[in-house]
Amino acid sequence: MRPSSSTAYRAAGIAAATCACLLLAPCAAVAVDAAGATNGETGPMKAVMAEYRKKLAAYNKAWEAYEKIAGPYWSAVTDKRSRRRTKMANAIKLTTADYVMTQPPPYKGPPKPDNPLAPKSKGEVPDVTDFLANAKAEFDFIPEAPADEGTYKRAYARVAAANGLTKQAAVKIYGFESGGDGNYDIQAGREYDPKAKVISTALGYNQLLTTNTVGLLAEAGGEFLAALNAKAEAAEGARKQQLEDKIAKLKKMIAFARTVPNDWSAHGRLALTPKGIGVHALNLDVDIGPYLQTRKLTTSVVFAKRKGYDKPLTAAELEMMNLTGDGNGYDMLVMSAALREKVPTSNFFQRGGYERNPVAARNNTVAKLIAATDAKMVQESKLSGAKDLAAAFDEVASR
Repeated sequence: MRPSSSTAYRAAGIAAATCACLLLAPCAAVAVDAAGATNGETGPMKAVMAEYRKKLAAYNKAWEAYEKIAGPYWSAVTDKRSRRRTKMANAIKLTTADYVMTQPPPYKGPPKPDNPLAPKSKGEVPDVTDFLANAKAEFDFIPEAPADEGTYKRAYARVAAANGLTKQAAVKIYGFESGGDGNYDIQAGREYDPKAKVISTALGYNQLLTTNTVGLLAEAGGEFLAALNAKAEAAEGARKQQLEDKIAKLKKMIAFARTVPNDWSAHGRLALTPKGIGVHALNLDVDIGPYLQTRKLTTSVVFAKRKGYDKPLTAAELEMMNLTGDGNGYDMLVMSAALREKVPTSNFFQRGGYERNPVAARNNTVAKLIAATDAKMVQESKLSGAKDLAAAFDEVASR
């Protein structure tokens, strides 16, 4: 199974908050008696635990030494990123002094050993089955599946084209995000193997996370309702009733998404709840899914224009905004070619995300990362799914 570049980015982003905690946290609690022996250590297990403690001590020593270097480095990255945002908001030109210009220090010590007596944490990432089950249980919602993949692609092409996305950009991003041949229900980790274990909630042609879906409902729910209402007004009979029922349930989901402040962290907390997992199933609906998938990209285009950037975004530049967030992506977007060649990619990632991201680490300057992303897009756009999406755009344009 080939690794997906976008999967690596996104898995890194999802793990960003937890990675450092896992690395720094003590092992899962195991009772220890006064003599220092762990409860349950009998016979061969004593030797196993003795070896584990030896490896853990070596790991802790190496990590503590590494942290003395890595901690200040990533603190500087965070501090400079905050300062850049202030400068950019005040139209102050950025220079190399506004970035950390050295590469992150690599950890070269032994890996953290697994505690043989620690209970195995489930920690399972919800998948499509869970999205559907929670949508039904929490909102009595069953997404309307497309008659076939071509039907969803045409629906997506209509919405994307109507909202200003070009065929080239949409196809390249689809290729990059879905592995070039993914279906509308493709989830991160299964780009090349439908039976593989999912690695995040990223779903669909543009790989939206549950947090993305909650945030888009909160921010643009009215737009989605308007589009469905227009369809319902033009429909008759059973189809009209079906759309009206869908509208009623979408309203409940939007109301849920708006129960917290319009903030990524707040949306993330909602996204972890059964309702949050359930609303993610909207991406699988042939009427609503294309609007969610498209809106994620057009939000970035609008963000850039609002900042005064009127040039057409290349697919790779748009993907930078899609993957690293609009603020970080825009920072890369307006950067001079000379700076792109020098500035490390670490400046645009959270520490945990970067440390789990071989793509950003390998392509360790902005110029290299953008070039690698575009190369991957070109490669994946040659596959049948991407070609079918291009044909869907052509079909929509001819009508």
